[in-house]
Amino acid sequence: MDYQDHAYTSTTYDKVNPVEFTYKMSSKETEDFVKLRISNNSLFSGRRNTSMWAWRAILKHMGLQHKMTHSQASKKWENMKKRYKVLKSPPEGVKVFPEMWPHFTLMDNAMDGRLEGSAPILKAFPSEKDNREFISKPKRRRVSMVIPSPTALVAGGPESEVSPNGDGKVGEETVKEGSLEIDRIMQDVEDERNTMDSERQAMEREKRVMEREQLVLQRERAVLDREVAALDRDRALLERERAMLEREKAVMDRERAMVEKDKDALSRDRLALEREKTRLERLSASKERLEAVTEDGSEVKDLDIVDRKKRFLNLFEKLIEHF
Repeated sequence: MDYQDHAYTSTTYDKVNPVEFTYKMSSKETEDFVKLRISNNSLFSGRRNTSMWAWRAILKHMGLQHKMTHSQASKKWENMKKRYKVLKSPPEGVKVFPEMWPHFTLMDNAMDGRLEGSAPILKAFPSEKDNREFISKPKRRRVSMVIPSPTALVAGGPESEVSPNGDGKVGEETVKEGSLEIDRIMQDVEDERNTMDSERQAMEREKRVMEREQLVLQRERAVLDREVAALDRDRALLERERAMLEREKAVMDRERAMVEKDKDALSRDRLALEREKTRLERLSASKERLEAVTEDGSEVKDLDIVDRKKRFLNLFEKLIEHF
């Protein structure tokens, strides 16, 4: 083997096809997913790697271990909780429609503890042997640096891999394990950063949606304010017209009372004239014939006065009736 094939090979990475898609659960799978997560809260103790083993147990129970990673399952659960919180307790002035999300009732029951015991209690698999069938996030593996030995450089013999402690193969395994651990940590950090970027972008989109909804609400509130002001003006106008009608009604009542009073006075005058006429007729009948000329003239004069009063009263009564 030529020296050029081995001389100080640069650090490279294996090309691994990453899982570039996220499996979309059906409504039934989502319901089972939430019930299993709530019923197995005890598996998520917060200790190192317990969340990974718990999610793997849930995915295996659902038969999704070949379709989703534990990170994708965890992210889906966190996204569902965030969406539920926004719909359950929206910011002040923002109107939301929880019924538009088909899983709102499911999450509401889950968050209130009504789904505890609704799914089987699972057992986590903390060993690598029990978790070989699960898909996992792609890891970049670093190829160890191969350095030819001085003897091989001179004599063209076989190369040996140098380790810090001089043990050849043992040093190579130690370096390889350390490299894999570092790569795993770096990949986890990269995944966390990508997750945070995705969440930040989602929050930005939700913020823009909320701002648009707030603008719509402000426009609707301005329209309502204008309508309320118009109603207040109409109400004030109606109040003024009602007050005017009340005043006119009071004037009409007073005039009606005055007419009634005049009517009563006219009736009394008429009765008095009738009595006076009757009295005069009686006097005229009892007078002697001898005093006919003098008394007849006086009687005729009195009768004329009575007739004139009667005609005046009749005319006055007609005037009142026409009024």
